[in-house]
Amino acid sequence: MKIWVDADACPGVIKEILYRAAKRKEIILTLVANQALKIPNSNFIRCMQVRTGFDEADDEIVRRMEPGDLIITADIPLAAEVINRKGFALSPRGELFQDSTIEARLTMRDFLETMRSSGEHTGGPPPLSHNDRKSFADQLDRLIQTEIS
Repeated sequence: MKIWVDADACPGVIKEILYRAAKRKEIILTLVANQALKIPNSNFIRCMQVRTGFDEADDEIVRRMEPGDLIITADIPLAAEVINRKGFALSPRGELFQDSTIEARLTMRDFLETMRSSGEHTGGPPPLSHNDRKSFADQLDRLIQTEIS
């Protein structure tokens, strides 16, 4: 298992959790972003800068991922593609996207996008909470442990 991060919008606190996990479990962690990122010096942590543009990071992750890889993203279309390619998709809030619910999530996302484009204010997600961080760390540990065992 390798871990890929849709890093442009990934919260810093989640990246820190990932850095610690990659070092502790000796798993390759690659952050993919449209901009240069500062990462810790480690044989297990890498950064890949892609062209600036819509979905460039997502497309690069999909090109490089393999079945069984873990992708960290809040992007529902990317999560759907990861699931279709037999990978795992985990949100920064600790939600493991599921094959059984991803189509409904895509439908809701498209509906909200339509509402926003018509001028409706749908609001954004709430700030990342302590419970979100704990949920992410717990789910990450479960996934890593399952794949390593």
